[in-house]
Amino acid sequence: MVSLWLLPLLTLLPLILILKGKQWKRTNLPPGPLKLPIIGNLHQLSELPHRSLWKLSKKYGPIMHLQFGLKPTLVVSSPEMASEIMKSHDLECCSRPELMGPKRLSYNFIDIALAPYNDYWREMRKVCVLELFSLKRVQSFRPIREERVASMISSILKSSSSSTPINLSEIFLNITDDITCRVAFGKNYKGREFDNGRFGKAMQEATVVLGSFSGADFFPYVGWIMDKFTGLHGRRENCFHEFDHFYQSVIDEHLNNERDESEQEDITDVLLNIGRDHKGAGSLTHNHIKAILMNIFLGGVDSGAIVMEWAMAELVKNPKVMKKVQDEIRSIVGKKGKVDEADIDQLKFLKMVIKETLRLHPSLPLLLPREVISHFTINGYDIYPKTRVLVNAWAIGRDPKHWKNPEEFIPERFMDSVIDYKGTHFELLPFGSGRRGCPGINMGISVIELTLANLLHAFDWGLPDGIKKEDINMDEQSGLAVRKKAPVYLVPINYLIDP
Repeated sequence: MVSLWLLPLLTLLPLILILKGKQWKRTNLPPGPLKLPIIGNLHQLSELPHRSLWKLSKKYGPIMHLQFGLKPTLVVSSPEMASEIMKSHDLECCSRPELMGPKRLSYNFIDIALAPYNDYWREMRKVCVLELFSLKRVQSFRPIREERVASMISSILKSSSSSTPINLSEIFLNITDDITCRVAFGKNYKGREFDNGRFGKAMQEATVVLGSFSGADFFPYVGWIMDKFTGLHGRRENCFHEFDHFYQSVIDEHLNNERDESEQEDITDVLLNIGRDHKGAGSLTHNHIKAILMNIFLGGVDSGAIVMEWAMAELVKNPKVMKKVQDEIRSIVGKKGKVDEADIDQLKFLKMVIKETLRLHPSLPLLLPREVISHFTINGYDIYPKTRVLVNAWAIGRDPKHWKNPEEFIPERFMDSVIDYKGTHFELLPFGSGRRGCPGINMGISVIELTLANLLHAFDWGLPDGIKKEDINMDEQSGLAVRKKAPVYLVPINYLIDP
């Protein structure tokens, strides 16, 4: 990792030293490890930064100050410190690092989750919360979820007689992508003109480039040269231009009424209607719509699939838990053929399984970075503007002060617990909290619950021949979202066949 970006960095050494010398001399900062010249603490980050930062926090405490390149960074690793950041001082540190904002990019839209805290972000957030992800809106898409999940189960049933392992990781990615496309656009765009494989590749590329080391993130003014040298800048531009072309084609199709009249009103329809109703200053432009659609896809497709992937891996490693959750589902649903969303509220243990999965395997182990807007203090330490803030949700979910046997998969720990994942309990923060909390929680969880419930109801699950539960690879793969390094292959055994 170091060798690739070190060459252009060394050539810029004199300029970096001058800029660093002009940095404000800061005192009374939180504790942290010693820094090297220029790169600061970058050398202490592994391929899985959430794990290396967790190890450092054991030595330096739940609030640490590090220097990544020229960027001062605050790392938070406990529920108490997370509450200070995302509740007590939410307003002072609810922006995003400027280099992730639209001013630094040649394209005219950006996922609103990455946008700085300003009027634009506040308006887009309001649209998402009130118009797109309200409980009423999420419930309106229930037929889509149920129809696509039923289709998935039917497809697996056809192949279950062969006793051949299936790639559940791929199935999860397909179902979240399919549902998200139908909710956002009214149909699945696979195989259409834009696609020919390009849509899926662009989505994968977006998660890779956004999760990659970027010189511009750590070395303001000069880091873009490093990104040019490594090719990251070009990859990022090409990726987002692909999305720009695709989203514009979707918008044009909706404007020209080129769709089947039977199609349900989708999110693009809703956004275009808002734009028509609020013309003039502050109106919703096509670039605003593209930004929201980008938010939906980057935030919804991969993360939902990752949660289900980890859940099935943990269940097959813990057969007693698997049997317990299947017994619950089957006792309530019986053999009527499928689990409806109306059944989900009764599946208390399934919900515990999902909570426990989110605790151990948050899809974004390091929540998207915040940036401090104004000076404040925590525990007597000074936190200054332009400081980047990383909340280690992965470390918080394994904090032994709050979780007994934190490394073990024990859904029953939530039996008499009020702790939830919606941002009000800082022991469990897979979706963040405060102003920057994920607005699409209800949409994402509804897909996860319905998909897992039906898979666990319709099938028993066996391991491929020669594989024991102890052999299951639980290693993580680095990236913006952290998925399993090895896909989940399991053998579906049809439970619904009449005896």
